[in-house]
Amino acid sequence: MSTWTAEAEMRLDAFLAKGEVDLSRVKAGERIREGFVLVNGRIIRKPAHRLKPGDGVELTHSEKPASESHIKLVDQKIAVLYEDAACLVISKPAGISVHPGSGMAPDTETLLNGIAFLFKKKRIPFDASCVLVHRLDRETTGCLLLAKTPQTHAELQRQFKSRTVRKTYLAIVAGMPKHMTATIDAPIGRNLTDRTKMSVLRTSTSREAQTTYHVIGSANDSSLVACDLHTGRTHQIRVHMSAIGHPILGDPTYHSPSSEHLNRKFGIEGLCLHSWKLSFVSPVKKTETHVFAPPPRAFTRSLKSLSLPPPKHP
Repeated sequence: MSTWTAEAEMRLDAFLAKGEVDLSRVKAGERIREGFVLVNGRIIRKPAHRLKPGDGVELTHSEKPASESHIKLVDQKIAVLYEDAACLVISKPAGISVHPGSGMAPDTETLLNGIAFLFKKKRIPFDASCVLVHRLDRETTGCLLLAKTPQTHAELQRQFKSRTVRKTYLAIVAGMPKHMTATIDAPIGRNLTDRTKMSVLRTSTSREAQTTYHVIGSANDSSLVACDLHTGRTHQIRVHMSAIGHPILGDPTYHSPSSEHLNRKFGIEGLCLHSWKLSFVSPVKKTETHVFAPPPRAFTRSLKSLSLPPPKHP
């Protein structure tokens, strides 16, 4: 097995062709699609996958594709919110990454370890490359959609790409927005000075991003808002709410002096962002499915501490 560490952003097939002797870009693409290549310990089957600086890349030289058995099974007591013959929606806890990423040790436990355990328990074939339909940040909780088969994975990702999936998040933010309901339409791109952060900016690599928020209630210079995502950019809600002067409480990356003051005064612990509702069309039901994830205890404790009203059940 050959291993490398990416030093710059680059397509995976181009990276392999550059790093491996006698491997053309076409051949590299074939090896990727056949499951012989892992990025950060996870099989990637898309030649166009964009590597980020620090990503670990492995190429298996055996006659058989890389095995998913390298993923250790861990019983994380994952709560299943919805299940049918094609997919599941689970409740993601806070404090765990969904999958391995750059800068993480190879043996770091992620949600994929728990999903692999869950699939084995349910006797569902597990393929790490086509189980996660979308992502949630490490500290974000709530609805996470999983596919049981590659066909379902492709169909659900088409729905995300066509923006027919509806995603509503709950967030506790600093301050009281001037408008009860508004749409933030501002492009998001990689921060020009800190590559671990995203920012509202217009560059050649920025991508359009729209978030609609609705204020549910306000108290103690804070507000509970429901945010509908119309696009799915990295850190989108966190970046957008911070950009309009109302950063999410408990956010160590996109904070402000006012949010930090509220965190200390009211004992806020953890990011106050929760994937509350998810609506999509299951490939087997052919009708819209609505899934709801109750806010976790830490979120409800923060609401109570700030005297904010609890959200009504959808």
